[in-house]
Amino acid sequence: MRTLVVGDIHGGLRGLEQVLRRVRPKKGDQFIFLGDYVDGWSQAAQTIAFLIDFRQQYSCVFLRGNHDELAYNYLSKNDDQPLWLAHGGEATRRSYLEVKQDDIQDHLAFFESLINYHVDEQDRLFVHAGFSNLHGPKYEYYPNSVYWDRSLWEMVCAMDPNLGPEDNLYPNRLRLFKEIYIGHTPVSRIGSTVPVQFANVWNIDTGAAFKGPLSVMDVDSKQIWQSDPVWNLYPREKGRN
Repeated sequence: MRTLVVGDIHGGLRGLEQVLRRVRPKKGDQFIFLGDYVDGWSQAAQTIAFLIDFRQQYSCVFLRGNHDELAYNYLSKNDDQPLWLAHGGEATRRSYLEVKQDDIQDHLAFFESLINYHVDEQDRLFVHAGFSNLHGPKYEYYPNSVYWDRSLWEMVCAMDPNLGPEDNLYPNRLRLFKEIYIGHTPVSRIGSTVPVQFANVWNIDTGAAFKGPLSVMDVDSKQIWQSDPVWNLYPREKGRN
C-alpha cells in the first residue's frame, strides 16, 4: 500500500486529473489531501464533486485548508467577504452558480467532514499549515491556526541546515513527529517547483494556484509525480495572482 500526499489544488481539477493519471492509483493506496481544494481556478465546485466520488473508490484523508473554511462560510452563510473574493473566492463563487441545491448540500457535508490534522501509525503528521504549540496541534489555543499559521514553515526555512535532533537548539516541536507534511505556503516563494524538505518538514504546495504544478508524493519512497503547470491547463484564466 502506498501513502500518497496531495498538495493544494485550488480548483484546478484538470491538474488533479492529470497528475492522478500519472500516479496510476491502485486499490490499496491511501491518499492524504492537504486541503485548499477551492479558490483559484474555475473548477472549484467540480473539484469537490470529483473528490466526493474519488473517496468512494480509494482510502482518503481530507484535511481542512483555510480556503476550504472560507468557501464553506460562503456556501453556508452567504459570507462573501471582499478579501476572500480577491484571493480566489470569486472563481469559487462563479463555479457554484449552476450547481443544484441538493448537490450543494452534499458539498457542505464534504466540507464539514474535513479534519484539521492527521497522524498516521508511523507518527507522521499531516496538516495544512502547521502548528505553534510546543505540545503539538492537539493543544493549539485557536484550533483553526493549524490551517492558517505559517510560523512552522518560516521557522524551518530559517534554521541552520546542519542542526539535527541531537542538538540542544533543535526545536522541540519538531521532535514530536517523525515527519511533518504541510501545504499552504507555495514553495515557489523560495524558487522551487518541487516539494521541499527542511529538517523533518516537507512542503508539498508547489504553487498550483499560481504558475506551478500540482504535486503528489509517496511519503515512503519520496517519489514525486506532478501535473503540468496548472496555469497552462487554464490558458484563458488568471488563477490567483
